[in-house]
Amino acid sequence: MAKEDLANLEGIVVEARGGGTFVVRLENGQTLNAKLGGGMRRFHIRVIPGDRVTVGVSPYDPSHGLILHRARN
Repeated sequence: MAKEDLANLEGIVVEARGGGTFVVRLENGQTLNAKLGGGMRRFHIRVIPGDRVTVGVSPYDPSHGLILHRARN
């Protein structure tokens, strides 16, 4: 699935887990597991609990996503 096919949703990182995975609470209250996207890993962008992020969510499996962008605070 291409990056353009993902639904971009805003959320807040609630918990950091091992292996570059995070628990993200979306604006509608739903939580999901998210991994760091390729650009985030490539440029070593750090994400910590409390950060506002943009998550790309597949329409086929809305319980997983990719963190595509971290908002500036």
